[in-house]
Amino acid sequence: MSAPITCTYYIEVLSSWCHWAQPAWSELRERYAGQVDFRWQVALMRPEDFPVSATQCDWFYQRSGTHVASPYMLNSGWFEADRAGHYEAPNWVAEAGRDFLGEDDERIRLALSEAAMRDGRKIGDMVTAVEVAATATNLDSAQLRAAAESDVVQARVAASTQRFFDHQLSQRPSFIVESDIGDKAIFSGLWKSAPLIASLENMLEDQARYSAHKTHFGGPPES
Repeated sequence: MSAPITCTYYIEVLSSWCHWAQPAWSELRERYAGQVDFRWQVALMRPEDFPVSATQCDWFYQRSGTHVASPYMLNSGWFEADRAGHYEAPNWVAEAGRDFLGEDDERIRLALSEAAMRDGRKIGDMVTAVEVAATATNLDSAQLRAAAESDVVQARVAASTQRFFDHQLSQRPSFIVESDIGDKAIFSGLWKSAPLIASLENMLEDQARYSAHKTHFGGPPES
């Protein structure tokens, strides 16, 4: 039975702010396990959203790293100017992982993020992205690549990216929290857990009060 509240996390594998937001996401999943359905969806960055040089990328990493007081600096080694901002491959591989590991297993996207931003691996290359994912999960490389390059998986990524833009969002990470009673909260660009916890607590309380009223008085009268 699905939970009455859903929290959808829109990510891009190569988003540094999604990397910094991962502890908050892990905290939420643990804290509200069984009470909230947690889902992640790919929201591809547009080519123009990527840095234009490794030097520029390093500047952004210096800014975000100091902002979050990180004890380490991210690695721009993944950047390839010749790609002109096209890094769809690791996101397709992450999405393909659902077909083998299920919805809740995040090992592939986390392994890809770590490989790029901590180790500087060029995961924009499909072969490298598949290698990283297969090593992290012991999946068959050929099968994983075939899935990542399939029309079905790439259509899913295109659809989830479009849903992201349909909400008029532009920042990753973004979180959309929705309840069965119609409440919705959208957080775009935030990377800490506190605002999401406040929203989830409020929605859980509202949901419980609606349920209590229905238990005592039933549904609304027809007329």
